[in-house]
Amino acid sequence: MELFYLILSTLVIMLASLSGVIFITKKLNNWTQKNIKYLLAFSAGVFLIVSYDLVLEAFEFGLNNALVLVAIIVGFLVFYLFERLYPESHCHHDDSKCVDDKSKRGANKVLIGDAFHNIADGILLAPVFVIDIRLGFMAAFGILAHEFVQEISEFFVLKNAGYTTKEALKRNFWASSTILIGALGGFYLSSFENLVGPLIGLAAGAFIYILVIDLIPDSIKHSHQEKKYLNFVFWALLGIALILSVNTFFKHQLEEQGLDSHGHVEAELHEDDHDE
Repeated sequence: MELFYLILSTLVIMLASLSGVIFITKKLNNWTQKNIKYLLAFSAGVFLIVSYDLVLEAFEFGLNNALVLVAIIVGFLVFYLFERLYPESHCHHDDSKCVDDKSKRGANKVLIGDAFHNIADGILLAPVFVIDIRLGFMAAFGILAHEFVQEISEFFVLKNAGYTTKEALKRNFWASSTILIGALGGFYLSSFENLVGPLIGLAAGAFIYILVIDLIPDSIKHSHQEKKYLNFVFWALLGIALILSVNTFFKHQLEEQGLDSHGHVEAELHEDDHDE
């Protein structure tokens, strides 16, 4: 059951790679160009809740708290170092150096970086589904929200490099599909019980990195530029409210199906008294 939901979620995340189709319609294009900065604040709200829950789960399932803490720090540092050594892996919509690069070589570097980034996302997402399907959906939703903004940026990179809309969408989709490789690999690693806690810790560290290094600073920067602080606060609160609603929805769905948070049939809490 966990594998089914994991694969289903990764397929939905892959659809974010097709977000460039919105620019075919002028009205949607104009709206997105104007409001993409608010989507960053929305994603920050989502990542805030998911990061908090991941940290709690990591310590709950980890056999050693010190090891889990190290895993969280390592997850943070790995993403930090990777993006410093390969900055093309995380192209921002307002990063003129990245988006305005006219060369196909530069665009392909962005795609390669994104492909490796997606593998990491899949590896980190898998153990979350193994321990708690509800938290898995929350984490997947967070990745989806972040990927939507990311894929829009990459679509611009490919278009500026000279690719047609069809080619840009196709290349984005194939780069996004590597999340399946990571998800299957992460699911295999999660079969080793001793690795589950540290893997959740790595995922928590990665989410915290994206939250505090990427989403929050960008949201603060745009809020200062726009002088519309309440708008950014509203979108962040909307992200928080929506991810909590996602959690409640899937909890209710699992309960209706008689499943626990792992997707297993709930065991009977009480046995009938034996006949005397």
